[in-house]
Amino acid sequence: MSEIDSELELALNFLDINQEQSIKRLFDILRIPSISTQEKHKKDCLKAAHWFVEQLSEIGFESSIRETNGHPMVVAHFETEGPHFLFYGHYDVQPVDPIDLWDNDPFNPTIEEINKVKVIKARGASDDKGQVMTFIEACRSHIKTSGTLPCKISILLEGEEEIGSPSMSAFLKENSKELSADYCLVCDTGMWDKKTPCITTMLRGMVGDEVKITAANRDLHSGMYGGVATNPIHILSRILSLLHDENGRVTLNGFYNDVPELSKKQKEQWDSLNFDVSQFLGDVGLSNVIGETNYSPLEKIWSQPTCEVNGIWGGYIEPGFKTVLPSEASAKVSFRLVGNQDPDKILKSFREHVKKYLPNDCKVEFRAKAGSGASSLPVDSVEIKAAEKALNDEWGINPKMVGCGGSIPIGDHFKNILGANSLLVGFGLDDDKIHSPNEKYNLSSYQKGARSWARIIYNLSKI
Repeated sequence: MSEIDSELELALNFLDINQEQSIKRLFDILRIPSISTQEKHKKDCLKAAHWFVEQLSEIGFESSIRETNGHPMVVAHFETEGPHFLFYGHYDVQPVDPIDLWDNDPFNPTIEEINKVKVIKARGASDDKGQVMTFIEACRSHIKTSGTLPCKISILLEGEEEIGSPSMSAFLKENSKELSADYCLVCDTGMWDKKTPCITTMLRGMVGDEVKITAANRDLHSGMYGGVATNPIHILSRILSLLHDENGRVTLNGFYNDVPELSKKQKEQWDSLNFDVSQFLGDVGLSNVIGETNYSPLEKIWSQPTCEVNGIWGGYIEPGFKTVLPSEASAKVSFRLVGNQDPDKILKSFREHVKKYLPNDCKVEFRAKAGSGASSLPVDSVEIKAAEKALNDEWGINPKMVGCGGSIPIGDHFKNILGANSLLVGFGLDDDKIHSPNEKYNLSSYQKGARSWARIIYNLSKI
């Protein structure tokens, strides 16, 4: 065994020997209810940030709390020779409601067995504290065995990811010189299945809008005004129904202008995954596959844009009847973006669509959600190849190169503000129930995830 190989072997052995202490550290941070959406947990968010600073400082990082207009950032640097990588994660978690659906206290982590598989159950176990800790434990293993890391690493942890990262863009711009790196590493993704790792090479962007239509200057008696006065719920319903044609294609002007065609190689690779859409939908009680018929289910999820109504309200919705024509009706609409679709252009097109079908005696107001573009990585880059080998060495199987139907705005921020691409590797599973009661993280995801990052860090240092 060469000296270089033994360096990695020492780190991997350290992780194996110290699994009990590693789990204890994870449990310590899982006990902190760092719910970013709730003001009453503001101190808990700060406590979580300080916990990470203490952990990173203890293993040799220069770590600090950085204030923002919201919850603070954690920034840490480990200076050494070699290429520079910036790792990103978040320490905030989702609310736990409905609490009565949890088997145990969501902030009292436990190890349980589900179908003969050991899992860590707690809020944040998978999203994202468990994922973050796989990376920090990998760093710990290298530092404790070799006295250093194989390359320069910076770490950025935020406390506002679950509320849309409102402070992130400004923070990156203000600290771009300090945070600029050769490549960024993001762990907020998952595996293909519990035995097969994957690398996410394609992320959809997202933008959203809230629309409110006002008709009469007050709610009206439906017996006196029904059939004569404009009902904004009817108007809004019609406008929303016209967002798609009979084939499921979005009708907004110019919507598909910047949508690229999927390469033959990528399409064939996705087809080889043998994605079972019947099971995918069956798990949530559905059976009908909707949308355009000339795209596979994975293409619809990963490489095609969407337009979805996420909420709609207006009028009287309490028990019983209050027969009114409401004055107002509102809806929230979101768009998942791909390729070079511009969030601002999509918003403009949506608003033109609404105004086109708006009667002249109605008013409309819009409230946009900050948007981000899509991102993609060349699958033949040296960074991807380094991670691919590391994952294969750890899991004994070639990782799948996949897309992601969701959106992680940080990838777009890193590309546009820091000028760096992002390697997205995570170890969550589809059944981890993130954002839901009884969130869990497989024990193997945590332990092999840390070993995987130890290998990835080592391989990246040789580029």
